[in-house]
Amino acid sequence: MPVHVTLGQLVAELGGTLIGDASTLIEQIGPLDSDAPHAIAFLSNPKYRAQLITTKAACVIVSPAVQDEAAVRGAVIVTDDPYLYFARLTQWWSQQVRPRPAAGIHSSAVVDPTAVIGPDVTIGPLAVVEAGAIVEAGALIGAQCFVGARARIGEYTRLAPQVTVGFDCVIGARCILHSGVVIGADGFGFAPNQGRWEKIEQLGAVRIGDDVELGANTCVDRGALDDTVIDNGVKLDNLVQIAHNVHIGEHSAMAGCVGVAGSARIGKHCTVGGAGMILGHLTLADNVHVSSGTLISRSVLKPGLYSGAFPFDENASWEKNAATLRQLHALRDRIRTLEKQVKS
Repeated sequence: MPVHVTLGQLVAELGGTLIGDASTLIEQIGPLDSDAPHAIAFLSNPKYRAQLITTKAACVIVSPAVQDEAAVRGAVIVTDDPYLYFARLTQWWSQQVRPRPAAGIHSSAVVDPTAVIGPDVTIGPLAVVEAGAIVEAGALIGAQCFVGARARIGEYTRLAPQVTVGFDCVIGARCILHSGVVIGADGFGFAPNQGRWEKIEQLGAVRIGDDVELGANTCVDRGALDDTVIDNGVKLDNLVQIAHNVHIGEHSAMAGCVGVAGSARIGKHCTVGGAGMILGHLTLADNVHVSSGTLISRSVLKPGLYSGAFPFDENASWEKNAATLRQLHALRDRIRTLEKQVKS
């Protein structure tokens, strides 16, 4: 669906200070190096400042520090945080173009008579809502979704097609769960018994707060006894695994392929880079940031940035360095011996 909007209309919707012609037509959001004459772009990273000279965008969103420089080349919207303005612009744009089916229950959906369905709810084709489930006002349950018995879906939460929410699990308001998300599968719990594994039934559930977004094929396992908890504002990328009884604090974020083992406690405003791993029963304090590919094998109780990935290199060089690393313990003992000899 095409969008045609003037700069004056955008500023009326989103704020900011416009320098330029309010009647300028905008038809798309583009990158700063865009050649599209009706695009709007943004500059937040100073290293791209040189592109202000060459961009063909009709308007650029900038900070006050560069407004004079940017205004020389054409229309600008001035705001204290251009990246945040860009984010809100994409939200507004999405509201104009994102398809949304009319509220109502599709004829092929299966909704138990005891389920409670709020006003303006959309339930798509072949979706299943089991007994005692609650779907609150304005929620969207996509095609082929499954909402288990006694589960709760909060107001204006959106489940993309093929999302599974297990029994007794709770999803807060305004959440987004992308396709393939599984909430409330059994946690990985087994007791060894004479060479075999005896299943430990997972008797808890999952509780997810408001404004949480979970990427495609991300899994959050139900707790063994107590619930697995994801607090308000948490953002998880695609293919993230959250094990049983993990607790993730408010507004933490994790990139793709992160794994968090059972009973770990992650603080507020933490971040974990792609493929980072956190072992079970550990604690991360608030404002801990973990670099991509890092394995956290002990609790981190002090805020800061933590890294543990061994840098890649040409294979021959990497093998030599790895061989040296294996000798570090012996080298340490030799150095201690030499130090003792020197002192004596």
